[in-house]
Amino acid sequence: MVMFVIIIVIGVANSAFMATSNAKNLELQQKKALDSVASVKAFADVYSVLMSPRCMNCHPAGDVPLQGDDSHPHAMSPKRGKDGRGIYAMKCGNCHQPENTPGLHMPPGNPKWALPPSDMKMVFEGKKPRELALQIMDYNRNGHLNKAQLIEHARDTLVKAAWNMGEGRKPPPLTYKEFVKAWDTWIEKGGYAPKQ
Repeated sequence: MVMFVIIIVIGVANSAFMATSNAKNLELQQKKALDSVASVKAFADVYSVLMSPRCMNCHPAGDVPLQGDDSHPHAMSPKRGKDGRGIYAMKCGNCHQPENTPGLHMPPGNPKWALPPSDMKMVFEGKKPRELALQIMDYNRNGHLNKAQLIEHARDTLVKAAWNMGEGRKPPPLTYKEFVKAWDTWIEKGGYAPKQ
């Protein structure tokens, strides 16, 4: 009889534990679903900026940067080089100084001016939203950045330069503040990729 009572008590306790556990699992699944929707929605805003000439021109499919609001191949035909700073006498820093050169359509500047290095090109050009989101969140293809480092990357002076590109250039479709908010939301809510 005592054994029977113990088995019943254990069974009731186990059922209560399972019910609580199932409720918590359901709650976590619902939160994850809401986070994934918010993350994908935020990435749509991020993608609009990354596809703008201000970002895409330095993230080309090939080894020659793009330029202009129409993203045509760079007139000087510089090559990426191993470190992303050009090769031989055609170094990015020869024309792109630490600050913007004054005047209409003059070379924009930044002390870190470069393309991504040849071993981690981070191509934006021609990428569909899903492809680009997966690439950015892939530690082995994003410059070995974890989520915290990706969030910090949006604050880098070279990223900020997209909103300070000198006279005669169209800015990205969002303000810098709006971009950072969307970037952070996308990553903090899980860094989910759109279905397409």
